[in-house]
Amino acid sequence: QVQLVESGGGLVQPGGSLRLTCAASEITLDSHAVAWFRQAPGKERERLLCISKNMEAAMKGRFTMSRQKVDDTVYLQVNHLQPGDTATYTCAAGQRCSDSDDSWTYWGQGTQVTVSF
Repeated sequence: QVQLVESGGGLVQPGGSLRLTCAASEITLDSHAVAWFRQAPGKERERLLCISKNMEAAMKGRFTMSRQKVDDTVYLQVNHLQPGDTATYTCAAGQRCSDSDDSWTYWGQGTQVTVSF
């Protein structure tokens, strides 16, 4: 059974950084498009970044996503965290980057990130 597992979440003070990791069993992330999403309480899920099969990394503002070929994981680095970044962060894998959530084949359970003093 394919599983995506996120790790690296936790409590962080404002201004801090976190690196989240997405790992998979039974599939190879390197042969899939991978995306990171987040969902804050009471808000819709938001796609942060996506890397296609032939992409190694992507960046948008404070968010950087990158593949780690050595162990077939995908990182999400978030810098200068603010309370508004508090959310559950989830990775997904599929055949291509898509704006439709239904297009993603595999989803993780998510890891909680809380930004607070």
